[in-house]
Amino acid sequence: MGLGPTRLLRDGGLTKQLEALGLRVEVEEIEPVDESMPEIARVIELDRRLAMLVRESVDAGSFPLVLAGNCNSCLGTVAGVGPEGLGVIWFDAHADFDTAEDNVSGFFDVMGLSILTGSAFQALSETIPGFSRIEESHVLLAGVRDLEPYQERRLRGSEVQALFGERLRREGLTAALEPAVEELRSSTSTAYLHLDLDSLDPSEGRANEYAAPGGLSLAELEDGIDLVFERFRVRAAAVTAYNPEEDPEGRMLQTAQHVITAVARNAR
Repeated sequence: MGLGPTRLLRDGGLTKQLEALGLRVEVEEIEPVDESMPEIARVIELDRRLAMLVRESVDAGSFPLVLAGNCNSCLGTVAGVGPEGLGVIWFDAHADFDTAEDNVSGFFDVMGLSILTGSAFQALSETIPGFSRIEESHVLLAGVRDLEPYQERRLRGSEVQALFGERLRREGLTAALEPAVEELRSSTSTAYLHLDLDSLDPSEGRANEYAAPGGLSLAELEDGIDLVFERFRVRAAAVTAYNPEEDPEGRMLQTAQHVITAVARNAR
């Protein structure tokens, strides 16, 4: 999935599309880290670098829009904008809420939200400049539907406000999201918006190897983006988890461009 941001920027002509909206676009790429480092150490070092770039963007009065291969980029993005009082609206097919104690896959990326909320890798996350944990009650997770039983139990037992995919299919995204957004607004008026592309249904294009049926349509996700920007001062956003190897026909490439454009249009 690390190739996704490069594919979006270079092959997708994304910069030109955003400039056509009248936006000033500056692209900063984080240099790769030493491949001999362990995976977790590499990811956290990338987050340290990302936090510094996001902070520079905020200080310059720009809106940080992060394109990332995985969801652990949330750590650097949130640290860069400043987590104090921040709400998190997170669209994803998965909870990314595992801890080292309950995880069975060995996949570090399924721990992004648990690290962000302080229940995993506390000491390591604190090495990211500006990082501090987000309260679980300040997190709204929408579209989650592909869970192992232990993952669902942990999520339902937490203070995270979760809108499961089955509910969104039953009620419609806007009808379910609006009251959830209002509940979060009672605690905070600022937010970080996290958009994992596998929150979308595979009929819109296959985002990655973990894509699952029963997801959102592109129109629904765009409506959700609009709603979040209407109700919060969004400090930063990320679009994550695009794997071009799973998208040989380029359908998700085009879909992702629409998602990114919807964020940029609202952020200007």
